[in-house]
Amino acid sequence: MPPEAAAESYLGSTLLDTFKSYGYERVKPPIIEFEDSLLSGPGAGLSEHTFRLMDPISRRMMALRSDMTPQVGRIATTRLSRAPRPLRLSYGGDILRVQGSELRPERQFAQVGYELIGSISPHSDAEVVLLGVEALSILGLSNLTVDLNAPTLVMAVIEDLNLSEEAELALRRALDRKDSKGIARYGGDATSQLNTLLTASGDAQSAIETLLELDLPDAARDAANSLCKVAQLILQASHVSKLTIDPVERRGFEYQTGVCFTLFSDGVRGELGRGGRYKLSCNSGNFEDATGCTLYMDTLLRAVKKRQPERRVFIPYGTKHSVAECLRKSGWITIVALGPTSEDMMEAQRLSCNHLYTEAGLVSVQPGE
Repeated sequence: MPPEAAAESYLGSTLLDTFKSYGYERVKPPIIEFEDSLLSGPGAGLSEHTFRLMDPISRRMMALRSDMTPQVGRIATTRLSRAPRPLRLSYGGDILRVQGSELRPERQFAQVGYELIGSISPHSDAEVVLLGVEALSILGLSNLTVDLNAPTLVMAVIEDLNLSEEAELALRRALDRKDSKGIARYGGDATSQLNTLLTASGDAQSAIETLLELDLPDAARDAANSLCKVAQLILQASHVSKLTIDPVERRGFEYQTGVCFTLFSDGVRGELGRGGRYKLSCNSGNFEDATGCTLYMDTLLRAVKKRQPERRVFIPYGTKHSVAECLRKSGWITIVALGPTSEDMMEAQRLSCNHLYTEAGLVSVQPGE
C-alpha cells in the first residue's frame, strides 16, 4: 500500500544504481520455471521452500522461485557463458516461499542482489561484502554489522571423523545449538577443535588469531585461511562499523562452498541481507566459482528512516495545463482538480497536498488547517 510500495521501489532503484556503479549489469529472471530447471544445481537446496504447480499444457511440474540467486547463476553459465570473466550481474524482484523463518515470517518478499562470477580471489569475496555495506550506507543505514561464516570449515572437520550418518547429523545439530555437551558426546578426537571454533565466535580480529593458530585438517585449514584473508581485507576498509566471525554457523547457507556473510544493523529486527561463495554447474560438466549477496526489501523498509514528505501541490480547477506541466518538470507531484471546489485549501488538505497553487504563487498547506 502507499507509501510503502513507493518507498520499496525507491530503495530498490537506489540499490541497483549503486551496484551498477561497480559494474554490475542487471538481468531479469522469470518468476516461474519448470521444476527440473529451477531446482537444479545450487537451486537443489531450495526444494523444500518452493511452491509447485502443474503446467496445464505440458503436464510438467513447474516451480515458483524462492530465491533468485540460482537463476542468475544459470543465466551466467548458459546465455552468458561466453561473456568475459569476472562477470558482474544484478537483479531485483519478488520471491515466494512455502514457509517463513523465525526472523522473516513473510512468505512473499522482494529481493535485490548481485553476483560476481568467475573469480576465486578473496578480493572478490571482499568486494561483494563491501559493496553491500556501501549500498546500505547510501540508504542512510549506520552501525552495520557484517557477520562472516565458513560452512565448509566445520563440515571439513566433521567429515574427517568418518562418523556414521546418524552421529554426524547429531553432531551438526549440537553445533547449530552451540551445545558443548553434545559436541563432546559425538566429536571424538575433534572435540577440542570444535569447541575452540565455537568459542572463537565474536570480534573478527580475535577470531582470526584463534583460527590461524588452531590445528585443523587440510581441507578445514584451507577454509579457515580463506575466511581469515577475506576478514583482513574487509578490516582494511574504514567504513565497516563492526565485523564478527562465527566459524560454526551454517544454517541458511545450504549451497554455499566458501566464505559467507550476513548483514545486520543495530536496532533492526532481522537480516538486512546475506550472501557468500558457491559453485555453478556449467553445461560442459565443469563448475564455475561465484559469490554474491541478496538484500531483503522488507527488512530495509523497516530499517531505513522515512524520506522527506513528497512535494505535492494541488492545482485548482481551470488552471492552465502549462502550469502543472512546468511544476512537474521542477520535481513537483501535481494533483489537478477535475472540477470546481468550494474551498481549494480544504481540498488540497483532503488530498494530502502540502502546497496549493495560486496565481500569487505556491501556498503552504498545514495539516489540520
